[in-house]
Amino acid sequence: MASQVQLEMLEKIKTQPGFIAALDQSGGSTPKALLLYGVDESKYSNDEQMFTQVHLMRQRIVTSKAFNGERVLGAILFENTLDREVSGKTTAHYLWQEKNVVPFLKVDKGLVDEANGVQLMKPIAELDNLLAKANAQDVFGTKMRSVVKLANAQGINELVAQQFTVGKQILAAGLMPIIEPEVDINSPEKAQAEVLLKASILDQLDKLPSEQQVMLKLTLPETANFYQELVAHPQVLKVVALSGGYSREEANRRLSENNGIIASFSRALTEGISAQQSDEQFNASLDSAIEAIYQASKR
Repeated sequence: MASQVQLEMLEKIKTQPGFIAALDQSGGSTPKALLLYGVDESKYSNDEQMFTQVHLMRQRIVTSKAFNGERVLGAILFENTLDREVSGKTTAHYLWQEKNVVPFLKVDKGLVDEANGVQLMKPIAELDNLLAKANAQDVFGTKMRSVVKLANAQGINELVAQQFTVGKQILAAGLMPIIEPEVDINSPEKAQAEVLLKASILDQLDKLPSEQQVMLKLTLPETANFYQELVAHPQVLKVVALSGGYSREEANRRLSENNGIIASFSRALTEGISAQQSDEQFNASLDSAIEAIYQASKR
């Protein structure tokens, strides 16, 4: 049975305008994220120091006066971030208790090599333990990513089935899964892949019990409003969009053409902020980014 906190988080995600900040760069993507932030590899010499540096970046973002629950509905965290604190509280508790931002946790462990035009998720070892840790910190949901490279029906169906199989395990633990079958923006078959992906997702959604819902995180489609059947589906709480390598301007432009979909941007959110900025410059840059993404998400 859902707790009062979970019910409040559910209501916020369901009804309030805003977007979800993706602050979940993991081991593979952290060096690039830090470099874009102005922290090069000379500032750290091992993974622990690297994760400390990225936590300082995330801490600066979430403690900024520009970052709060009025425009930011939720934030996706990496497990290492979940284990750290912000202002004397666990990061997840800080987000909800101090900022009214709903915490999510990235649970996937990366991708296997491409086969049948897709990259499936690696097995998620000890997922139940991770979900228990998330529940203990009042995390609302999870996120897991796999990638579609080509319009291969067999590969796409296998990828979507894997996502929903793990999603059901997450639902059984009382958490909300964000299912993320990313379509590579550089795919030569992007539009055709999106047709296959939508059909496969609809097939899986139609098999869910009426009382279960999931969230979807999708690449912004080639055709505006292409995913409207998913937005309207009773088994979908919310459809969010990844920026996928698009600039913030291009991601926002595409997002604004897709009614009912909100942003869940990572690189496009942090574009323009740097470690070298004064707090005044940093807060102004972050505020501008948040406002632009918020406005694009409201349509």
